[in-house]
Amino acid sequence: MDKSMPDAVTLVEVGPRDGFQFEKSVVPTDRKLSVIARLVAAGLKQIQVASFVHPRKVPQMADADSLIRQLPLKDGVVYTALVLNRRGLDRAVASGIAAVEISLSASDAHSRKNAGMAHVDALDQGLRMIDQAISAGLHVRASVQCAFGCVDEGRIPAARIAGIVRRFVDHGVHVLALADTTGMGSPPLVEAVLDAVLPLAGRSPLALHLHDTRGLGLVNLMAALTYGVSIFDTALGGMGGCPFVAGAAGNIGTEDTAHLLERLGVHTGVDYRRVGAVSREMEAFFQKFFPGRMHRMTAFPPPPESI
Repeated sequence: MDKSMPDAVTLVEVGPRDGFQFEKSVVPTDRKLSVIARLVAAGLKQIQVASFVHPRKVPQMADADSLIRQLPLKDGVVYTALVLNRRGLDRAVASGIAAVEISLSASDAHSRKNAGMAHVDALDQGLRMIDQAISAGLHVRASVQCAFGCVDEGRIPAARIAGIVRRFVDHGVHVLALADTTGMGSPPLVEAVLDAVLPLAGRSPLALHLHDTRGLGLVNLMAALTYGVSIFDTALGGMGGCPFVAGAAGNIGTEDTAHLLERLGVHTGVDYRRVGAVSREMEAFFQKFFPGRMHRMTAFPPPPESI
């Protein structure tokens, strides 16, 4: 690979979906709308706002349909929703959302826990959902969960990941994504998977969804940057986690990631200080501390520049 760091990176804020749905206290719709509006004001251009799942299983997402109809519209801002099955996709289409993420696990064990079906069945369903979504005029991002390992199965062969990606590309997805659902990724593993996947991506941009379970989230981002990856999912305050992964931790924090990239001279357009104010507000709402770091630092005046 010709390794060179991109000049600009797109941060996809997933806190209102991945972050909120991991919490027990349900966020009222009006507060969600306020958070989303403030994230837009902070410079985030892509925000995943909901998932279309059964409201009894994930009460936090029960208002997905009404939330989407009330979203503040702004030029250049894209709202997305996660869908895991055909019923969820039907609801997404009816809601008027313009972009969806169709996600499935490369791990059979995780797929059975998360989606209630074997990996091969989830892949078959996912490909049919991609076709349906594209036919409905939606922008489709297809993602592979557990791309960097599974707590039950261990390391997932890169060839399996590549095979899934090849099928996604054949079905015409607009964006590809690899998710480190269990936070088992490491720089060598990230590089090995990217070596297998990037030659197959063609014109489809590749995004990474990194969790910080073992403290390597931003380290893995650095490894991916050298491969030219320029789209990363982040969550305000480092919120999030998978309920089907023991010891699950949150996503890489939006503030932490934007701060790191700023120090590297990589443009994001995100004001991490303004995002930090939202994170601190939501810490008070949930009555807990989020695992990120920079949102706490933004509560204080910035120190003088080092000599």
